[in-house]
Amino acid sequence: MALRLEVAEGITQLPIDAWNALAGDMPLLSHAFLSAFETSNSVGVGTGWQPCFLLLYDDAQLIGAMPLYVKHHSYGEYVFDWAWAEAYERNGLPYYPKLVSAIPFTPITSARLLTTRPDAKALMINAVSQIMQQNKMSSAHVLFPDDDSAQLFKEAGWMQRHGVQFRWQNQNYSDFDDFLCQLSHDKRKKIRQERKKVTASGVICRSIRGVEITAEQWDFFYQCYENTYREHRSSPYLTRDFFKIIGSSMPQNILLIMAYVDEQPIAAALNIYDKTTLYGRYWGALRYIPNLHFELCYYQAQEFCIAEKIEYFEGGAQGEHKLARGFKARSTCSFHRIANPDFAIAIQDFVVQESKGLAEYTNELDERAPFKSKD
Repeated sequence: MALRLEVAEGITQLPIDAWNALAGDMPLLSHAFLSAFETSNSVGVGTGWQPCFLLLYDDAQLIGAMPLYVKHHSYGEYVFDWAWAEAYERNGLPYYPKLVSAIPFTPITSARLLTTRPDAKALMINAVSQIMQQNKMSSAHVLFPDDDSAQLFKEAGWMQRHGVQFRWQNQNYSDFDDFLCQLSHDKRKKIRQERKKVTASGVICRSIRGVEITAEQWDFFYQCYENTYREHRSSPYLTRDFFKIIGSSMPQNILLIMAYVDEQPIAAALNIYDKTTLYGRYWGALRYIPNLHFELCYYQAQEFCIAEKIEYFEGGAQGEHKLARGFKARSTCSFHRIANPDFAIAIQDFVVQESKGLAEYTNELDERAPFKSKD
């Protein structure tokens, strides 16, 4: 064998079939999705996300890969290390650039070590540490790895940090009412009231698959997307071209849910999905209607999952209000390697204390589950 490691300055220069053979069926790891960030200038020069994908070859065959980025800030990661960066700054040390393995702007658990060969996984883990050290970076971070990747980083001695997200599971429901019947009386009543109020406001919701989405509907969605950031006094991470590109390159994985009043669009929610999972991604509204967010982002998506027999609906980061809509808390994690030994000790102490608080929080969330008591 002649194994060799390389670093690529982007995925666009890599063969589509070779990458997808490693990424599998996960749409958010696909060449189409990751390359859209680059070709739309959502990552790259001037964005703070510089691609440096780690590749492992056996002679000419690509046998392993990791999505890697050099980061010059901590935006768009959903694992918050701003306090760490501030501590570095107070001590006159640079925290950026750092090395991050993640799907940009996408807090979704998935594989990070893209290979089927155990020897390749160990080589790539070691390579990430070497890249960090050789380039004198402060740290390396692996965000939202799947169980297999997480176990290997843990065994390699990386610092583990725990998190929590919310996921809904389709228990082979026959329809939305069947799902509601599994909830406690007060939660079931509240959801029905919310949906009635939205309907009474004259809202009509339409689910549009990727191949059916028109240019005008994409333009409207982007207006909504921009408005969400504007309301939070921020700037959108993704360009209009990003959505144009994925609309063309992976329409089979896209679901756009739009809300209309008097045949005029007022809000939109974009989802990515495959055969097993729907990923809620982006939403926005140009007109406020009470409970419209819940209808568009949760109830309509749940109905789609039931109709299409999709098992999971990943609701993304944060949002305790998802509990009342039938979601359950689930654990996530990230892994970190800190170059400075003194900071490594301090951050490890912080992570240990944070984990204790998170465990209590997760237990509290479980106690607030909306489903009927089995007793």
